[in-house]
Amino acid sequence: MQQAIFAGGCFWSMEHVFDEIPGVQSVTVGYTGGSAKGPSYEQVETGTTGHVESVLVVFDPARVGHDALLDAYWHNTDPSDGAGQFCDTGPQYRPIIFYGDDAQRLRAEASKRALEESHRFKRVLTRIEPASTFWIAEDYHQHYYKTHAAAYTMYRIGCRRDATLHALWGTSHP
Repeated sequence: MQQAIFAGGCFWSMEHVFDEIPGVQSVTVGYTGGSAKGPSYEQVETGTTGHVESVLVVFDPARVGHDALLDAYWHNTDPSDGAGQFCDTGPQYRPIIFYGDDAQRLRAEASKRALEESHRFKRVLTRIEPASTFWIAEDYHQHYYKTHAAAYTMYRIGCRRDATLHALWGTSHP
């Protein structure tokens, strides 16, 4: 098994994306990228910890490659918004691809470069950074899209996440 960490705005939505991919063994929501040790949701939401809401994806590379995860990530974010995603703005919602080794870094950089060269977006503001300690979020955030399906659906509609993804990419997921 291998791991990958992605930040793409609200971690509930990113968890839903990766949970649907065959070959993904687990998705855990949490916080990473900052200096605060053991941060809580309330602390991260202040935007002062340096952490971003993120997902830790454990996957079987024999069934799904890191490139496929990167593709799913790009198609479920707005790469042109470096200050947050959709209705969620602030440093805790910045889009970042975290890499665990040089191979992941090279794949992430190549995928970003390909997106830039496609000229689909005026600027691609998603960052690529080394992975740091991943802090698991509180239990009530785990699998939120399943345990609070109605509230999650209203969040996606209210944030216009699906409508924006459709406008940006011609698709929406999930």
